[in-house]
Amino acid sequence: MRLSFLRSRRVILFVAAFCLSAIAFTLPAMLPEPQQLVQPIDRLYVFGDSLSDVGNVFRATGGAVPAPPYFQGRHSNGKVWVEELAAKLNLSGDQVKNFAWGGATTGEVGMNQVPGVLAQVETFLKNQPQIQPQSLFVVWAGSNDYLFSTETPNASIQNLTQSLQLLLDQGAKRLLVANLPDLGNLPATRGKQNAQSLTEFAIAYNQALKTTIEKFRKPGLAIAELDVFGIYRTAINDPNRYGFTNVTNACLETATNCDRFLFWDGIHPTTTAHKVLGDFAFKQVRSEIIDRTSRT
Repeated sequence: MRLSFLRSRRVILFVAAFCLSAIAFTLPAMLPEPQQLVQPIDRLYVFGDSLSDVGNVFRATGGAVPAPPYFQGRHSNGKVWVEELAAKLNLSGDQVKNFAWGGATTGEVGMNQVPGVLAQVETFLKNQPQIQPQSLFVVWAGSNDYLFSTETPNASIQNLTQSLQLLLDQGAKRLLVANLPDLGNLPATRGKQNAQSLTEFAIAYNQALKTTIEKFRKPGLAIAELDVFGIYRTAINDPNRYGFTNVTNACLETATNCDRFLFWDGIHPTTTAHKVLGDFAFKQVRSEIIDRTSRT
């Protein structure tokens, strides 16, 4: 009886030891592979026009343009979307370099001889010894090409393509490029004789931009598009979705409380609208740039 018990116990111990060995052997294959650490954005570089300018024109004119009640050199009544984006990325002031000028076009020279986006990029590269792969480059321009100039969508896209290519050639790995809103549906253009042609320009530009971005896509490069046209269209068709009550008038001319207005003046959005743009931009950066590059 005692001998039989000992034999049974040995069998049980042997089986248990065998099972543990099998589990130990297969455990590494069963566990999920460790994910790479997310690489945060450590620098933000901005190229564009008045929609992204945080004071370049203001400083150049000694504070004359844009004058109050415009907010501290912004073409709005408060901070603009790239400032919202920087805050959401937890970037301090010395981690952000903003080259955007109000009046800039996509080319070399904009309105009133300000540097266009192509000139902004060239200036940056002349003074930048090396681009870090975790830097984010934001490019948004084109409205002034049509509102105050005579560029064609093809010429504008060529300018923008050249700017993007210059950045990529120098090692840029993360880019966010914004398209144009409906230029014929702004307070300053709505109902005007050229409103339809402005809308058509914006649509043609945006289609060409999407094609350009797709051509640039390749392994190791994260490039995202901010669909400003779609955001504006949704806000105008469904104002409550973003908390707006007025999406047609310029608040500067009609009211004192602009919190629920889409437009600050005839062209530029309110700081409330800029917050919406900044939120969408952050979501795009997080999903299409940070997460994507962390998986490669």
